[in-house]
Amino acid sequence: MTKIIPFLIAFFLLTLTGCQQALNTGELESVGLLIEDTITDKGWGTKGYKGLLQIKEELGKEVFYREEVKSKAQVRSAVREFQKNDVNLVFGHGKLYAPIFMEIKAEFPDMHFVSFNGKVSGERITSIHFDSYAMGYFAGMISGAMTETGHIGMIAAFPWQPEATGFREGANMYNEDVETHIDFVEDWGDKNRAFAILREMTGQGVDVFYPAGDGYTVSVIERIKEQGHYAIGFVSDMADLGEQTVLTSTIQHVDRLYVRIAQKYNEGQLQTGNIHYDFQEEVISLAPFSDEVPKELQDQINSLVAEYKETGKLPQP
Repeated sequence: MTKIIPFLIAFFLLTLTGCQQALNTGELESVGLLIEDTITDKGWGTKGYKGLLQIKEELGKEVFYREEVKSKAQVRSAVREFQKNDVNLVFGHGKLYAPIFMEIKAEFPDMHFVSFNGKVSGERITSIHFDSYAMGYFAGMISGAMTETGHIGMIAAFPWQPEATGFREGANMYNEDVETHIDFVEDWGDKNRAFAILREMTGQGVDVFYPAGDGYTVSVIERIKEQGHYAIGFVSDMADLGEQTVLTSTIQHVDRLYVRIAQKYNEGQLQTGNIHYDFQEEVISLAPFSDEVPKELQDQINSLVAEYKETGKLPQP
């Protein structure tokens, strides 16, 4: 494996403010990935796996992964296997890994742990947070502009998702007369519950949907397509499900972010603590619009996204 000689380790021992702490001293050996479900779910798990492959391609490092790892015992076992393969950077592809990593990291002093959306502190651990409020905000604006019935709906996974608040407020900003329906599956992948919410919202007149989950999103959009209604994709560009159905998608570029994190670790510049990313860092974006969206509206939304990236301020009434 390629080796990079560390330069002036002391240079990286900087004092940071806030929730971020000292930088690690770097030199990436190989990378491990833990996934709650599978790499073939066409959702969050698949994006994590693609991020791992991007690290292998761009940095030339060996990579390893384990699927369906959900308990502390399973995490500890998988990390021990990684240790045998000289893994020193471990990604836990989900919120549940943060507290487990906090508990076990002392057992693996040569590893740096990275999770998503959890709250962490201390040495050799980082939590990546997508600031997804703006994703929901722009999805709400587009939905409010495109509805013909005046009813739009978000089928979210959990109430804590910032996209939910953003969706409602973005819709109301663009169209104060729109009625926003939001309900929660309380699971990332429960298709039956998601379908039940879809049926209920359809009965209430909803004609534009934002299914913001994981394992159920693709299936829900396929049902929406059958109904002849509109949808906004979530996390990935879902235009291939039907450009007459999917108006656009709110994308989280996990692969791009994984490579960035691995590069920073390799250079001794990966900060510990909780790190947030948004449109400004080019790891969140809107997918190209469907031709169903009027050109004037496309231009307006693209202009507002560009303004948000420059100023950090979302559009107001």
